[in-house]
Amino acid sequence: MLIRDTNFIDLPVFVKGKVRDVYEVGKDMLLMIVTDRISAFDVVFDDLIPDKGRVLNGISEFWFNYCKDIIGNHVVTTDVSEYPMGLSKFREQLEGRSMLVKRVEMVEAECIVRGYLEGSGLKDYMATGEISGVKLPPGMKQADRLPEPIFTPSTKAREGHDINVSFEYVVEKIGADLAYQLRDKSIALYKKASEYAIGKGIILADTKFEFGILDGELVVADEMFTPDSSRFWELSEYEPGRPQKSFDKQYLRDYLENLGWDKRPPAPRLPQEVIEKTRAKYIEAYERITGKKYIV
Repeated sequence: MLIRDTNFIDLPVFVKGKVRDVYEVGKDMLLMIVTDRISAFDVVFDDLIPDKGRVLNGISEFWFNYCKDIIGNHVVTTDVSEYPMGLSKFREQLEGRSMLVKRVEMVEAECIVRGYLEGSGLKDYMATGEISGVKLPPGMKQADRLPEPIFTPSTKAREGHDINVSFEYVVEKIGADLAYQLRDKSIALYKKASEYAIGKGIILADTKFEFGILDGELVVADEMFTPDSSRFWELSEYEPGRPQKSFDKQYLRDYLENLGWDKRPPAPRLPQEVIEKTRAKYIEAYERITGKKYIV
């Protein structure tokens, strides 16, 4: 079942994002639904990617459980039969693509950890020799492994792309104690997941987290180590100095880069081949990471 919109849910809307729709469930909980929408360069496409929502939800659920020894999270349950307020009647639409979560106070910072040189980090390095104020060795190539994983936060822009900022900027905005917690937990999470992924033949090149405060404690929220929030590369074909074979939406980005699209709405329509290949990459990521066969 393809899900573009979630207007069948008769609860107050908390927020509707590019991919996730979130509803208020009483005062203390939220229902997060992952649709089959896809975005690239901050533009949402009309075309849907079959099974994408279920894949993203399943991968996040796996990582929330795997990493809970490092930090707590906001998940209550992913079992639709346990959802309150009559939501279980929407089992067919919600099964596998939703989670009931605790409502948290989100921290205003995008927490990015990079272990390899790619994306906007590569562009910044080529221009300045550093990323978010972190100086890197000279002469590095695209996709090179960094000496150590680095914390390179960004801020949410009201429009357009997020803006890379320094750690010192985050300290100034939210305070030193919370900023250091964000950095340390982000790097610890990246290291744990990266080590696991290598064992599955996958390089976790970089990733993005969002955190919140729940009962005075820092927790990780939203999504974790999904193909939408991370770069996954094929370890067996890893070769610095060129783009890598990926299991994320980099395939879609690369296709769009070659179109000459100006990266502004409206988004171009996607050929069926691109839709199918994108879907296949998401499913491969799910199966490699979780060790489970994806069941349609």
